[in-house]
Amino acid sequence: MGEAEVTEQVDPEMLRTAEQRARYRANSARWDLDIALFAFAVLITVIILLFVEIAIEIVAIAAAAGLALVWVAGWGRGEKLYGRFYDEELTKLRQESQTTVKETVEEIVDEKVRKALRKRQR
Repeated sequence: MGEAEVTEQVDPEMLRTAEQRARYRANSARWDLDIALFAFAVLITVIILLFVEIAIEIVAIAAAAGLALVWVAGWGRGEKLYGRFYDEELTKLRQESQTTVKETVEEIVDEKVRKALRKRQR
């Protein structure tokens, strides 16, 4: 299903809600154990370079490059997760909306049937 088809079938408020929920979930899952281990490896590398008495300029470049890689890896993971979470949230909201409509229709029909039965009994 294309983006245009999804937009036509779902109201804008539902799209905003799905976007907010997906962004929140992606941001919280962005920094997982793999990224933390990678950051820890960068820290260990910097410490080892300092103990080996490598020039501070080289250590600083290695640390900056390592932190940049950690950020890029976390950002990439967050973007991948956002796409997946957005689809999940949109599907969930669509199902909730359909369920709510069905329940409302069933309640209205039940109420009309009860009123009709009461009128017949009188």
